[in-house]
Amino acid sequence: MDALVYREDHDGWTTLWLNRPEKLNALTTAMFTELRKHIEALAGDDSVRCVVLRGAGRCFSAGHDLTDISAGETSPAPGWHSQTLRLLERLPQPVIAAVHGHCYTGALEVALACDFIVASDNARFGDTHAKWALTPVWGMSQRLPRRVGLATAKRLMFTCDIIDAAEAVRIGLAEFLIADGSFDEEVSGLATRIATNSSFSHQAVKGLLDATEGSSIDAGLHWEVMESAGTGPDMQERIATFSGRGKGSESHAS
Repeated sequence: MDALVYREDHDGWTTLWLNRPEKLNALTTAMFTELRKHIEALAGDDSVRCVVLRGAGRCFSAGHDLTDISAGETSPAPGWHSQTLRLLERLPQPVIAAVHGHCYTGALEVALACDFIVASDNARFGDTHAKWALTPVWGMSQRLPRRVGLATAKRLMFTCDIIDAAEAVRIGLAEFLIADGSFDEEVSGLATRIATNSSFSHQAVKGLLDATEGSSIDAGLHWEVMESAGTGPDMQERIATFSGRGKGSESHAS
């Protein structure tokens, strides 16, 4: 397949594959261009209730292509890569980064723009900007400390240490690890469980979290009440379906 990023649709959810396996999915402007087109298409696709971002071949991605960097890679506009990842982050659907193998620097910035990360037990993570005398411009300085805490982010960024999946889970970078042999199956099951739930609720919750991040709890509580999206169009249908299955049970609590 010639596409640098390709889309695979499932029942209610979609996988976006980074597809440059012969180069360990090293990220280029051309790849970001294709990724951005998919993101823009997904933003308006109500049939998709969950998105999984993965890497084809041996790993998620080894990071930003150093050959392109050294050759003076250009982008369509200043901050364009960062804007692309913000579009990914703001998709209405839950977005999972399913990471196996390498996930370094630019690739980690991409994964951090997803709602959360799950890791194969062979996954490896690191920020190596300082190893190459580079500075982050795709969001590392903002998203990594929000995910793992300021001191831990500083440690990872200053040392350029590569950490394994277990350590990534311990520090809160990844949510949980999965045995590599069952990675496809477990990721599919996770996406299916999310897609089974209300896309209306998912979109509302993502909006609440994005709007109130960094707010005081009182401001956040006020926003939650005053800016509530209310109930979804399928609420009654979902409750009726549940009640029909649950006849004879003592509780129908949410």
